[in-house]
Amino acid sequence: MQQSELMRQRREKIKILREMGVELFPNDFKAEHTSLEILQRYGRRSAEDLQELDKLFSCAGRIMAIRDFGRAAFAHLQDRKGRIQIYLRKDLLGEELFDLFKKLDVGDFLGVKGRLFRTKTGELTIEASFIKLLAKSFRPLPEKWHGLTDVETRYRQRYLDLIVNPRVRETFYRRSEIIKVMKEFLLKRDFLEVETPMMQPIPGGAAARPFKTYHNALDMELYLRIAPELYLKRLVIGGLERVFELNRNFRNEGLSSQHNPEFTMLEFYQSYSTYEDLMSLTEEMIGEIATKVLGSYKITYQGEKLDLTPPWPRVTLKEALLQYGGIDSKVISDKDSAHLLAKELGLAPEGGESHGELLAKIFEEVVEPKLIQPIFITEYPVEVSPLAKRKKDDPALTERFELFMVGREIANGFSELNDPEDQRERFRAQVAKRGGVEEEVSFMDEDFLTALEYGMPPTAGEGIGVDRLVMILTDSPSIRDVIFFPQMRKRV
Repeated sequence: MQQSELMRQRREKIKILREMGVELFPNDFKAEHTSLEILQRYGRRSAEDLQELDKLFSCAGRIMAIRDFGRAAFAHLQDRKGRIQIYLRKDLLGEELFDLFKKLDVGDFLGVKGRLFRTKTGELTIEASFIKLLAKSFRPLPEKWHGLTDVETRYRQRYLDLIVNPRVRETFYRRSEIIKVMKEFLLKRDFLEVETPMMQPIPGGAAARPFKTYHNALDMELYLRIAPELYLKRLVIGGLERVFELNRNFRNEGLSSQHNPEFTMLEFYQSYSTYEDLMSLTEEMIGEIATKVLGSYKITYQGEKLDLTPPWPRVTLKEALLQYGGIDSKVISDKDSAHLLAKELGLAPEGGESHGELLAKIFEEVVEPKLIQPIFITEYPVEVSPLAKRKKDDPALTERFELFMVGREIANGFSELNDPEDQRERFRAQVAKRGGVEEEVSFMDEDFLTALEYGMPPTAGEGIGVDRLVMILTDSPSIRDVIFFPQMRKRV
């Protein structure tokens, strides 16, 4: 049946209900039980036990299915915890309420009171002795036996996706559990949860294109943050030795199955620690999340079996290029060879890149897709790590790691650079690369450098891409599957 015809039929029913004096949107029904509570508590009771149970149950939810048998009907009611069957008989409900039910549709919200019994097929069911319409649905739900499968519609109308696709609801409940365990893990290790500015006068803490806005009262440009890093470090300087923030970052870049311009990041800092300490902390945290939420270290992502049992391998970037990338060792030692290989790989080197930048680009292209099991890649070149501490034995490299799973970066951490002079020089190099003196005024964060000059204790910090981690732990193919309302292109 065409959508327009279904809408017309609903409008007719709404008109009839109003003429009957039925309130379409009351707010005076109290649901004392959830479907899950009833099923868990009474799901194993025998039919005889339920008959002896002198108790009325009240539930409320959306009608998801109706089977009409004339003077009786079955329906499925869906609340936040799941679904339960209800049975409606004209002789028990009375003519007025049964007539009301006959005029309801799938999608309407209904309050029900009644006793529990088992049907002939053994299904636990509420036998309704009272019902009340709680909210009338003006539009029909997606066609019941196909569900909502159109990806574009699912993301644009997430509310429909949540109504008709139980697995989608499960994914978002699981996301909430993951975040809860993540926070608890840090809180019990004496971390303090904090909030830092979303709008910043200088976009810092990462290399990304920011979103720009304007504050009329202050008469100044502001940027949606690309990372909270420089503000969290200010708190460490202020004496808050262990801090974390779990919140949104914004990057004005492309969309893909792994990228959304607005995404969730966990960022945390721990004083008197090194990047090696954070690698141990990270594998312990993610392992604890997996066992508490999924019940196992061993999971499957898109058909790929993953083992999250700590410890995870730690391999330097140069070792990974040789071991996983199979590249010639000459590329590691000779810049011209690295430039030639980058050109052969179609990475379009411009000629001004350092040897370290070329190796990082080659690694991203050749090695990253092969890193399926959890692995830490360490010792990134200093040119691509402007906020990380240099290695003592090789100042061209840094005490930095990235965590990879299923071919994608999940986390980035390092021993923090706390030398203000070295930090200033690296900022200047960044600014020069971005476009010279004019940009230097906009992007050199003098306030952060001033804070650093007051002294920051030895500290390690890390950012974990929460959406990507949730993707893996919920077996979701796209980042849009784990964000309630992902960014979408305009409808044409």
